Amino acid sequence: MDSKTKTRTGTVISKSGDKSIVIAIDYKIKHPKYGKYVKRRTKLYVHDEQNQAEIGDVVDVTQCSPMSKTKSWRLVTVSQKAVKE
Repeated sequence: MDSKTKTRTGTVISKSGDKSIVIAIDYKIKHPKYGKYVKRRTKLYVHDEQNQAEIGDVVDVTQCSPMSKTKSWRLVTVSQKAVKE
């Protein structure tokens, strides 16, 4: 992989369609004025070629050329499977 390629890790929150998933990257930032830590979330639309990710899985994704209006990330690996109840 190229060192300039962006990679992210997130949790699958939706299987929106065939070969598509939505992941969420949660993080906290410090409010510039009040100093309190505030939760933020980024949602990424990801191409999943083999339909291997399920809701709740932790996945690694990398940026690629746009595949649709919103999808410009692709799945690299499923690093942790969701716990089934």
